[in-house]
Amino acid sequence: MKIKSALISISDKEKIKNILKILKKFNIKLISSGGTYKKIKSFGYNCLEVSDITGFPEILDGRVKTLHPKIYSGILYKRDKSSHRKTINKLNFQGIDLVIVNFYPFEKIINQTKNQKKIIENIDIGGPALVRAAAKNYNNVTVITKIENYKELIDELNLYNGNTSLKFRQKMSEIAFGETASYDAKIYNYFQKFSENRFSKKFIIQGNLTQELRYGENPHQLGAIYSYNDNLKLSKLQGKELSYNNYNDIFACLHLIKTLPKNKGTVIVKHGNPCGASIEISHIDSYHSAINCDPISAFGGVLACNYKLNLDLAKEIKNKFYEVVIANGFDKKAIKLFKKKKNLRLIDSSNLVFKKDYKITSGINSFLIQTNDNEIFNKKNFSIMTKNKPSKNLMEQLLFSLNVCRVAKSNAIVISQNNKTLGIGSGQPSRLDSCKIAVEKMKKFKQFNNKKPIVAASDAFFPFIDGIESLVHAGVSAIVQPSGSIRDKEIIKYANEMGIALIFSKSRHFNH
Repeated sequence: MKIKSALISISDKEKIKNILKILKKFNIKLISSGGTYKKIKSFGYNCLEVSDITGFPEILDGRVKTLHPKIYSGILYKRDKSSHRKTINKLNFQGIDLVIVNFYPFEKIINQTKNQKKIIENIDIGGPALVRAAAKNYNNVTVITKIENYKELIDELNLYNGNTSLKFRQKMSEIAFGETASYDAKIYNYFQKFSENRFSKKFIIQGNLTQELRYGENPHQLGAIYSYNDNLKLSKLQGKELSYNNYNDIFACLHLIKTLPKNKGTVIVKHGNPCGASIEISHIDSYHSAINCDPISAFGGVLACNYKLNLDLAKEIKNKFYEVVIANGFDKKAIKLFKKKKNLRLIDSSNLVFKKDYKITSGINSFLIQTNDNEIFNKKNFSIMTKNKPSKNLMEQLLFSLNVCRVAKSNAIVISQNNKTLGIGSGQPSRLDSCKIAVEKMKKFKQFNNKKPIVAASDAFFPFIDGIESLVHAGVSAIVQPSGSIRDKEIIKYANEMGIALIFSKSRHFNH
């Protein structure tokens, strides 16, 4: 399809000069308005204003510019339909063969200000309307909505001597409809914040393709990752491409590490479950405490720390096999050392910002949705149920255990001492079995000190005494668990008889 005229209306004017050069080369007439028109003229190119075409001025502070029958007829008429051509000729309308539009930066504005008036004015009306019209008529019109596609357009025009192929127009149309859908979703989700309903009648998921993955959880499954923003804010410094399973473990790591005191925390995750976690002032000690909880399970896992990783620690890590190492920055010497392990993925998370979001699970012809379990624990939400009261230090250790617990798969039991995990049991249909696994791992790797108190956390209540019995017999002296069992009184009675501290939390932390 020969391109004779182009309508350009862009908010982001980056690289537009490259487009203007190619359009001039093929004598394509330019049409624009507002700031884009001024920009084009500043580069020395001839350009008609939209008002020159419509005979109607821009009004309402720019709210109405391109919304006119002459513009939309020029885009939408079918070139191969005689009745359409007759109508266009009779009305003396001009055809528009190329539409280059990107939208007002709505998402950028809502991240910059809470000024409602400014936000509303950055809801684009004319831009999405132009794009939808051009995308609908892709048989006759080329539409470009993303800067990343400028080079493709240039190549296409050069290849076909000022024409574009149907295949290219169809591809650009698909991208264009994706952009309008995404833009509307961002606006819709913004206004949902003001809704009185916890969940709206419509739930719209909007994301940008970050990467097509080699496969999903298994080789016969397709996989990809999308981000809500332009990127994940995770910088991969080296290593193989990240897999679907890598990302699952990375996200579990990040959710856990953010709950630990800054510059002290280390966690290791494998198959979505924590293998070990610790809080230590010394980064090397923190690392060793985390891996020593379960060094066998940690093999091939994902390691994360909420501090800058230096050379001394890099030397320790280098001797073990990890799929991914995440840190709040790496020093240059550490990066240099890790380069010897070419397959190891290094992820810099220092630019990551956590936002309130949702956990979405696919169902049969449906999906389940819930807010993420990002609760910041408040000591006011905990009730001491026994005569034995935990010290302030012991309470902090219990909270540490509970933070690890909510990342582990249900039913989850976490045993810890001195802010380092000793044994983790998870993913069992029986809570008693999870208790036994946690105890067995604690005994197997023998990282505990008999002179210091051992604590445990449960993600949900104990339905029977047997689970707590197994923990107490293993040396646990304080337990935190949600209340809600019909046998709560029996469990409190048993805890008092054994002289342990029992704390009830008001929240459950299942993670299926």
